[in-house]
Amino acid sequence: MTQRESSRPVTVGKYQLGGNTKVYIQSMTNTYTKDVEATVKQIKQLTEAGCEIVRVAVLDMVDAHALGEIKKQISIPLVADIHFDYRLALEAINQGVDKIRLNPGNIPKREHVMEVVEACKAKNIPIRIGVNSGSLPNRMAPTPENMVATAKHHVDILESMGFYDIVLSLKATDMNLMIEAYRLAAKTFPYPLHLGVTEAGTAFSGAIKSAMGIGILLAEGIGNTIRVSLTDNPILEIQAAKEILKNLGLKDKVPNLISCPTCGRIQYDMIDIAKRIEQYLLKVNKTINVAIMGCAVNGPGEATHADIGIAGGKGEAILFRRGKIIKKIKESEVYDVLVEEINNFDDSIQDHEKGA
Repeated sequence: MTQRESSRPVTVGKYQLGGNTKVYIQSMTNTYTKDVEATVKQIKQLTEAGCEIVRVAVLDMVDAHALGEIKKQISIPLVADIHFDYRLALEAINQGVDKIRLNPGNIPKREHVMEVVEACKAKNIPIRIGVNSGSLPNRMAPTPENMVATAKHHVDILESMGFYDIVLSLKATDMNLMIEAYRLAAKTFPYPLHLGVTEAGTAFSGAIKSAMGIGILLAEGIGNTIRVSLTDNPILEIQAAKEILKNLGLKDKVPNLISCPTCGRIQYDMIDIAKRIEQYLLKVNKTINVAIMGCAVNGPGEATHADIGIAGGKGEAILFRRGKIIKKIKESEVYDVLVEEINNFDDSIQDHEKGA
């Protein structure tokens, strides 16, 4: 049994982390939390893109007091990100958040930690302990062993108070360090793991680094929830996370775009069409394979498994389904025809056939 399945179940809103094969997608808003309207707007955009759990920064008591109103207006679990000040944690709990991110070892007085723990117990709110390689205590060297030791210090505090609804993250900017830290954590702790490469970079480099680090661990059965951290619009984090999970077979109802790398045989504007269809598919909630192929020489054959596809010619293209050519269409009509085909595709029939 993998770490994902054997980890202690922890409830976050409507989701159960651990004790199953599910991997949930997270992101974090970059609005000011006290700006309720802007924060709710961004959370709704993230939700539409496929975000399942969202985290917001709580810098002060004004942020904390805004959490309840935010919670009322969204449909996914809300996590409060808090550092050092136990009073912010107490107010976030009072406002009805679904999880808090707080390291108990960073709160000086034990009685204050106990107040937070008792409040979480009363409302069944879990705590995520987040260890980052760049902020280990006492100038400890960033090694997997030291990261796990730091996590254990925080975990021990909570366990000594009879609290076990814990989620752990051990993020690093170095992908290999991150992988080894999580591997060691998976052997050390019974709790669900939140995966991520922290400060990964911009949308291009950060997505690649995250896909490699997170993907390797997920393929090993490690990880219950993920966040792809990018220096960009958080919507891009969701898109990257969905691609990672889809390609590992860990998420369904996500479209898959197949497109050839282009060559000198192309006689239509394939790249533009592929990009436009890719953008359209981001909001499609279906298990569907769509192929955009360069030419009719081998397009339908190479994409036989695609549910819907086109292969271009000179000023025109052929439409095919599962490798069978349906008709020719004008280049100017390709995008609209594909959108119509995607909209009309019934993936429930496909799912039924797979289960038969």
